[in-house]
Parts: sequence; C-alpha cells; structure tokens
Amino acid sequence: MIHKKTLFAALGLVCALVLSGCVSGGTYTMFSSSYGSKRDAGYRLPSIPIYKVDKKYHRQLIRYDTDEKPGTIIVDTGTKFLYFVMPDKKAMRYGIGVGREGFEWSGTARVAMKREWPSWTPPSAMIKREPKLAKYRSGMEPGLTNPLGARALYLFNRGGDTGYRLHGTPEWNSIGQAMSSGCIRLINQDIIDLYNRAEMGAKVIVK
Repeated sequence: MIHKKTLFAALGLVCALVLSGCVSGGTYTMFSSSYGSKRDAGYRLPSIPIYKVDKKYHRQLIRYDTDEKPGTIIVDTGTKFLYFVMPDKKAMRYGIGVGREGFEWSGTARVAMKREWPSWTPPSAMIKREPKLAKYRSGMEPGLTNPLGARALYLFNRGGDTGYRLHGTPEWNSIGQAMSSGCIRLINQDIIDLYNRAEMGAKVIVK
C-alpha cells in the first residue's frame, strides 16, 4: 500500500512537470518578461502591461508537431496563435490579432519583403469606408502610432502582393481579438522577435 505522503509527493512532482512545460505538448520557455521598454532604431518602444494579456498569448517556446519545415510560419486564426516552426519538434508561439468578420482570409503565401518601422498606406477600399484616412493616401510616416508598428512582413503569392501583412501594433489589447482589416498583428516586441527569425521567402500558411 502506498503511503499518503509518497502519493502526495508524486502528485506534486507531476504538477511541477506540467507547470514547467516538461511534458509532451507543453511549454518549454515563456517569455513574459520580454515586453519591457526598449530602444529600437531611434524609437523608444513603450513597456507592455503584459499582465493584462491572457498568458496563453505571451510568447513561448513550445513542443509542436508538424510536417512543415523549420522556418515555416503557420497562422491559426481560430486559436489566435502564430507558430514559427523550429527544429526538433519545437515552435515559437505568439499571440495574434486577426481579421474581423468579413475580413478573414486564408491560404499559402511567402515573405517577399521585410521592413523595419514601415510606412503605412491604407488601401482605397479602407479610405472609402473611413474617409478620415484620406490624409494618409500617400503613406503614413513610421512611428509609435503607425498601425504597422515596428516591423512588417509582406505576403505575396503567385498572383503577387496579397495586400496582407504580418505586422506589429501599438494596440497590444487587440491581441487575441478579431478586429483588424485582415492583416495579422502582433505585439511590437513579438514582431521584432519574429522578424529576426523569419527569412525572405519563408512559407506562410494561414488557416
């Protein structure tokens, strides 16, 4: 018969392993402390109150089984996660904001351009819906309030520019929500991390 103290100790060990991510499908490392203020290309990125963001959307290294090659980017719009596939059945997972109803999209593309602190030009259809954006018809200067944030990855397919981007956002509270005009947004600190990992030509799967 197993002694109660032994049983409780075993259960405690199991719980500790689960919490530390040392189980199949778990988290190896969580980067909740990586959202502080930082200087970047002449800009001072503000600190993110990450404690206000659901922990599942914090950047984390996880176990991830896929047949896709390392370097592939997989966007799961249903769960609001973006995965950067890594070797040894691992992936870096980021929380994202996705397109609101009527602006969803899916498919396969590639990263054709990468830009640091990009300018933003609203498409004609957006200006028609929101005439106040007409002043940015020739482009909005880069900066802390620019909708594309600190970085942007431009997605192209066989037909050329899809018009969709993986980009940063100053609206950190939109992560985990469906409220964009179709593009995939990440916290600025996360898009910088993804930008540094993703290579030109990387395959992007949006589902």
